[in-house]
Amino acid sequence: MKDRIERDNLRLMVFSSAKELGELVDRHLLEMYGLDADNYTFQIALKELFFEDGHQKIEIDETVRGKDLFILTDIGNYSLVYNMHGFINHTSPNDLMFQLKDGIGACNSHVDKISVVMPLLFAGRQHRKNARENLACGATLHEIDNMSKVRGFITFDAHDPGVEHAIHNMEFNNFYPTNSILERLINDLSLDELKKIVFVAPDNGATGRRNVYLNSFNSKYIHREAGSFVKQRDYNHLVGGKYPVISHDYSGNSELDGFTAIISDDMISSGGSMFDCIDELNKYHVSHIYVCVTYALFTRGIEQFKEYVDQGKLDGVYTTNLSYIPEEYKKEKWLHICDVSEYLAEIIYNIHHDLSISSLMNDKSYPVKILENKFK
Repeated sequence: MKDRIERDNLRLMVFSSAKELGELVDRHLLEMYGLDADNYTFQIALKELFFEDGHQKIEIDETVRGKDLFILTDIGNYSLVYNMHGFINHTSPNDLMFQLKDGIGACNSHVDKISVVMPLLFAGRQHRKNARENLACGATLHEIDNMSKVRGFITFDAHDPGVEHAIHNMEFNNFYPTNSILERLINDLSLDELKKIVFVAPDNGATGRRNVYLNSFNSKYIHREAGSFVKQRDYNHLVGGKYPVISHDYSGNSELDGFTAIISDDMISSGGSMFDCIDELNKYHVSHIYVCVTYALFTRGIEQFKEYVDQGKLDGVYTTNLSYIPEEYKKEKWLHICDVSEYLAEIIYNIHHDLSISSLMNDKSYPVKILENKFK
């Protein structure tokens, strides 16, 4: 049994959905405090109970009175299962969202303050109304905002940061793991792959992200180009909750022989749109194609990605460990998972100690330094 921390009131409530990430964050925090990770932990003990009628509850097994509590959850983790009326169910974002609210309620207002760490934002794509529908993301944030003792919300790469307008009591911090992804990418790519790069946005919504990547490679050693795709959709038919894409039209420099293409987006869902972009870019005879996303959900599996890699159409996918990825997927050599746990631990440490987080949010010079050092 690991000893509890006595000299500080920082604590982590780590749900099973975020267990792997939570343990890494815990270890980094202990290093910052100069404590032995084999003997100490910031994590509080809790039970996650599911009943056979489908209800669930959280039990906290130690006091949280007066603590500064950071709650870690991954609403994208579908690997957890529970028994309901004899059937085995996998947890959904709805299940894990209710679990989070139950965990907050289990604190009984005894904590000093609560910060929710939800890297993959619940209903993040439902950020505006297109029909007679609820603004699920904003409504959920508004509900958490009004829960007792909740003072902060931490997320990564929100699909639309404007959802912050739904809250007014707690602070909303939206971080980007761009530097973690680019550090790994730059170290992995050869000098020849880095000399000529075209940065590509798969749709209009990703152009801002593409520009961040473009500016992150602002080096005299790099010849940079920018391109983007425009989606043409069929708005007369709704298929699987989406309006199907009719075509992807590429806009940008068409002289791309010998270029490395980097496609950047917030997430891969099924991957359908990404495959269209990859097919189109290959027509321009680029030498290499890499995809960089914060979340690789792979809602339809990875078989087609493996086929594209085997056919030489795709060189690799770079993503983070901020949301669940099955163990068998992690074994694929083309899938590179960038560890963001140390970055998250620094965020938690600074917020807990009321230190500035500006440098953690806005350091855009780091990738350039890595590039310069690599070429020198």
